[in-house]
Amino acid sequence: MESLEQIAALPDQKQRIERYRHVLESTISSGSAIECKCFVNHMVSDAVPLVVSRQLLSLFSQAISRLSPQIHKEVATHTLDKLQPRVVSFEEQVTTLREHLASLLEGEEDWSRAAQTLAGIDLDSGMRTLDGEYKLSKNIKIAMLYLEDDDAVKAEMFIKKASALIANCKDQVLELQYKSCYARILDAKRRFLEAATRYYDLSQIETLEIEGRSVGEEELQQALTSSVTCCILAAAGPQRSRILANLYKDERCARLPLFPFLQKVYLERILRKEEVDSFAQGLHVHQRAMTADGSTVLERAMIEHNLAAASKLYINIYSEELGQLLGTSGEKAERVAARMIAEERLQGSIDQVDGLIRFDTASEQLLQWDEQIQKVCNQLNGIADHIISKETAVGA
Repeated sequence: MESLEQIAALPDQKQRIERYRHVLESTISSGSAIECKCFVNHMVSDAVPLVVSRQLLSLFSQAISRLSPQIHKEVATHTLDKLQPRVVSFEEQVTTLREHLASLLEGEEDWSRAAQTLAGIDLDSGMRTLDGEYKLSKNIKIAMLYLEDDDAVKAEMFIKKASALIANCKDQVLELQYKSCYARILDAKRRFLEAATRYYDLSQIETLEIEGRSVGEEELQQALTSSVTCCILAAAGPQRSRILANLYKDERCARLPLFPFLQKVYLERILRKEEVDSFAQGLHVHQRAMTADGSTVLERAMIEHNLAAASKLYINIYSEELGQLLGTSGEKAERVAARMIAEERLQGSIDQVDGLIRFDTASEQLLQWDEQIQKVCNQLNGIADHIISKETAVGA
């Protein structure tokens, strides 16, 4: 076989390309990493014109997937390193190499490396025009890969890039992937209220057949279950109560295993430890993570819920008694109450001298009751005055 240097010395360009193709086929068939690297090194050398090296490296980047996985990774990494100084001249070839390598790494469940490999594709290059949906699909894919490795921070960075492109998307599958990915990122970052809303939107998809792929009832039910879970884990307050109301009134939720727990949360009943422990068994790792105050996400959510529920039952209560009711110390119960009052998620006040917490919920309800009684009395007075004026007019 002719050497690469001999082929480079041929005067006819068509002949050189044809000979290089034969060498390329032979190199790939050999499965040798050394031969593949030598071929790449020659292609990026000054001995090969750019128009020739582009054409041959395009073929090489397609054929490289025929190598064994280990050789493929080794050769692809070497090729990308060699092309990096001249990446502007070989953007298409680099893109193909990165897509194949990322697919291989994904198959090996090396999620972060696969994401990093795809992220190396220049989607905003001024040298070539890329389709908007192509950019969108790559950003969503990278975000999903980072999510598989529980890296919600990097995943959010790429899903935000996708957010700028989703408005012009006509591909229903991409839209579905985007919504699902965004909900999972919000969930992973413990922004549970936003995640619950997005999961609920996903569960309401009416089209069960999207471009040949069926969206099963199980997937919709899983989205609904995730919405319920995130809503329960969210910080207690008016916004959470509104989402809980929507979920509780949704007929589909009545068929979920979580419904009895959802019902108690919605009706603001105090939750027992065994009920909370049973609910905790279905949580993901990040949903059981520790918070800054040393409690888990679930413990914090349940303490806040039970505190809000207690405010419906008591006009006032001592901190120590509240701590016993919540299954925590009186000091921690007071801190939680203080934070919720400061964030206007709970109406009340704290007397730290006496260690007494006063709730305003009951008094507000009494005031509303008084107002309603007053309205009825005023209406009765109006009717009585009208009757008296009628009788006076008849007597006259």
